[in-house]
Amino acid sequence: MAGAAGAGARRHQRVSMQEHMAIDVSPGPIRPIRLISAYFPHSYPAPEPARRPLLRPEPQPPDPDPESDPEGDSDDSTALGALEFTLLFDADNSALHCTAHCAKGLKPPASGSVGTYVKANLLPGASKASQLRTRTVRGTRGPVWEETLTYHGFTCQDAGYKTLRLCVCEDARLRRRRRAPPLGELRVPLRKLVPNRARSFHICLEKRRLVKRPKSLDTARGMSLYEEEEEEVAAVAGEERGRILLSLCYSSQRGGLLVGVLRCSHLAPMDTNGYSDPFVRLLLHPNVGKKSKYKTSVRRKTLNPEFNEEFFYPGLREELAQKTLQVSVWDYDLGTADDFIGGVQLSSQASGERLHHWRECLGRSDCRLELWHPLDNTSPVW
Repeated sequence: MAGAAGAGARRHQRVSMQEHMAIDVSPGPIRPIRLISAYFPHSYPAPEPARRPLLRPEPQPPDPDPESDPEGDSDDSTALGALEFTLLFDADNSALHCTAHCAKGLKPPASGSVGTYVKANLLPGASKASQLRTRTVRGTRGPVWEETLTYHGFTCQDAGYKTLRLCVCEDARLRRRRRAPPLGELRVPLRKLVPNRARSFHICLEKRRLVKRPKSLDTARGMSLYEEEEEEVAAVAGEERGRILLSLCYSSQRGGLLVGVLRCSHLAPMDTNGYSDPFVRLLLHPNVGKKSKYKTSVRRKTLNPEFNEEFFYPGLREELAQKTLQVSVWDYDLGTADDFIGGVQLSSQASGERLHHWRECLGRSDCRLELWHPLDNTSPVW
């Protein structure tokens, strides 16, 4: 009876909320859950060890030829193809000859048409003034041009700091778009050329370099932050105006001075189309009448005109030594005043090559002397 009473007391014993919260119900450390396959064992064959493939040594590319790759090529540029060309710096005639031979492995354009040409630029300088191009070869990814591009008025000073940029471009006439990006380009520092010695190159093409637009253009809506590099500002004084090739000869038979205006190169563009319509004016100062003034014919839409015109000034050596020959290059404008491009003055008061050219001419007889002169911005008295 006493035991039954004790069991009933335990059955009706209640636990308070404080005691219930004090009970330690921590289950202990968490054990990983066993896989169901552990409760149903099966016999499986043991997996075979994985075989490692035999590693074959990759073929090493041949060492680049320092004579054929002056600047080095990037790894991803080989897919664009390669260009073969030859450079010759003719120091005696102040000319740079670039012979484009052929291209190999050109990447086909997105349009599917294949018609390519080579475009050359001298940097730094105005792009159109130094831009030359070959003919277009169609229907092949390995075009052969065998064409020579010549830069006249190229001196040893130019070779010291200028770079030749060659671009392989697709002919825009075969596309609907007016302007297509080049298939690839390369650059050669001309300081590595040896005068009067031809040098051949075989260089892989690279993607065209991009330069960041000025901050003033960044706010334009829908405009890219980068643009293709077109022009680089000339860093040498006088280079912005251009150069002129003059020939001087004192004729003992005719008793006077023969002045030849042969050609100009890299003239500054004065028209909105990026070109000029240049002509040359000659003035022997002080004036002795209308015979002291001459001018050449006008060459249309060019920055590298060729004149090959000669003019005669009668007079003795002693009289000519006291005068000044003013040569100026102008841009012809119909209906408005002509624009002055640049000029040069030859006299006994000049300096440098101008003084040397003038004295050598008057000091010799029947000897034609040709020399390139940079143009300056000094406007002549006309």
